[in-house]
Amino acid sequence: MTAETKPWGSYSILFKSADYQVKRVEVGPGHRLSLQKHAKRAEKWIIVGGAGEATLGSKKIPVERGSVVDIPVEAVHRIQNTGKEVLVFIEVQFGAYLGEDDIVRLNDDYHRV
Repeated sequence: MTAETKPWGSYSILFKSADYQVKRVEVGPGHRLSLQKHAKRAEKWIIVGGAGEATLGSKKIPVERGSVVDIPVEAVHRIQNTGKEVLVFIEVQFGAYLGEDDIVRLNDDYHRV
């Protein structure tokens, strides 16, 4: 299992194939991922712990355990932890290319734009 620490938390790759990948993502309290989009992949987020808010285009979607967020290719999105516990979700990526360099950051709290 591949794991990586980020300023907002961490993720682990649970499974990877040629055209889909499954990650477990943890976002610390008060943190959020970049506002971003992907040119070559879609994602599905399944919230398994904690609470937060997902941004999908211009929509703000409250999320908690059991919530599912579908993110089409090219959709602007982010997730933030609005609770006091770690926000945990399973991210399933679908596409012909799944590399981390397919992230286009539009806004980032950690100066990675």
